[in-house]
Amino acid sequence: MIRRSIDRLFRAWRGYRLAILFVIAFVAVVFSGAFADTIAVGQSRSDNPFLSLVDGFKFPRNTTPRLLETVGLFIAGILFCIALDRWFKRSTPNDTTPLAKQARRLGTLKIGYPEGMTNLEVLRERGFLEARLKPFGVTVTWTNFLAASSLIEALSNGTIDFCGGGGTASVFSQAAEHVFVRVAKEKYTAPKGQAILVPEDSPIRTLADLKGKKIAFDRGSSAHYVLIRALMKVGLELSDIEPVYATQPEALVLFRRGEIDAWVVWVPYSPTETRTYPGGRSIADLESIFGENASLEVPTYYYAVPELVRDYPDVLKVILEEVNEAGAWAKQQELDAARRMAEHHELDPAIVANLEQRASERAIVPIDDRSLTALQHQANLFRDLKLIPKRVNVRDGTYTLQTKQNWTY
Repeated sequence: MIRRSIDRLFRAWRGYRLAILFVIAFVAVVFSGAFADTIAVGQSRSDNPFLSLVDGFKFPRNTTPRLLETVGLFIAGILFCIALDRWFKRSTPNDTTPLAKQARRLGTLKIGYPEGMTNLEVLRERGFLEARLKPFGVTVTWTNFLAASSLIEALSNGTIDFCGGGGTASVFSQAAEHVFVRVAKEKYTAPKGQAILVPEDSPIRTLADLKGKKIAFDRGSSAHYVLIRALMKVGLELSDIEPVYATQPEALVLFRRGEIDAWVVWVPYSPTETRTYPGGRSIADLESIFGENASLEVPTYYYAVPELVRDYPDVLKVILEEVNEAGAWAKQQELDAARRMAEHHELDPAIVANLEQRASERAIVPIDDRSLTALQHQANLFRDLKLIPKRVNVRDGTYTLQTKQNWTY
C-alpha cells in the first residue's frame, strides 16, 4: 500500500514537474529579493530595475530565517522524491508493465518438448527464455516427451503450459476433446525431416513394395499421416500393410532386430542433407511425397494451455519471440555446417543456397488460413478412414489462435 502511494506520488511528479520547477524558481526569486540589500551593496538601486521591483517586497522582522528553512525543506523534499524515483527504476525495471505483472503471477513456466524438435531443444540448451524471464522471478522447467500426442495430453491435464509438435497430433487430440490452443507454427518443415526407412539389405525399393509389409509408426502422429499419403501415391491403403504401432525408441529396437520391414521416422532418426542415419535406407521422404507442399502438409505447431493465452498474453509473446530466436540460431548452425560440407564438394550448392534463404527468414509465424485448410484436410481424411471418432473443425477459436502478431522485439 505504501509503495503504491509512492508510485502515485512519482507519477504526479512526472506529470507536474514543470509546474513544480516554476514554483521553486518563483520562491527563489522571492528569497533573493529578501536579501537584495545584502547582494546589491554599493550598487545604485535606482539604476537597477530588478532591485527596484524587489524593494516592493517587505517581510516582517524575523521572517528571513523561517523562509529560508521552509524553502530549504521544500527543495530537499523534491530532491528526495527524485532520488527515490531513480532508485525504484534501477531496482525494479519495468515493474509495472503488463509483462512484469503477468510473470509474477505465473511464477513457474512448464514447457514440454518432443525428441528431435530442434527449436525447443536449442531454446532449452541456450537458455534464451530463462534470460528473458528470470528478472521477473519466473522459473522455467523442461520435460521431454516421446511424441506430440502425449505432449498435448499433458497440456490438457495441466502437467505443462507450452509445447511444440506435429499438427496431426492436434487433430487426434481435438477429436478426443483435450484442452489446448494452437498458437503458432514453424514456417518451414525440413524436406527430409521425416522418411520411410528400410534395412540396408532390404529388397524393398519403392513405395509399391510396401504392400503386405510390417511398417512401424507412432499412431496419431505426423508419421501416421505421412504413411497414409505415401501409400495413396501408389494406390495402396492402410489395409494393404500390417501396421505396427510403436514410439520412436520402441520402433528403433524393432528395426535393429529386423522385426519390422519399414519404419516411418522423423528427426533425429531420419537422414538429412547434413547427417546420415546408420543402419537404414530411405525410400521416401517429405520432399518426394509432398513436393513443395511439405511445410503445408506436415506442419509443426506450437501449443499452449488456454490460461496462458487468456491470462498471460505478454508472457506467451516472450516465449514465441525466444522460440524464433532459437530457430534462427539453429538455422545458422545448419547453414554453417552445410557450407563446410560444400567446401569439400560433399553437398550440392543448391542446398546451401536454399538454407541461406531460409536462414534469413523467420523461424515461426502466425497460423494462417492456408495452413488451417491443409490441417482440416488431414482431419477430414482421418475421419473418413474412421481413425478419429468424430469430425473436428480446426478453425474453432477454442483450439486455434489466429493473430497477425509477428513476435518481434
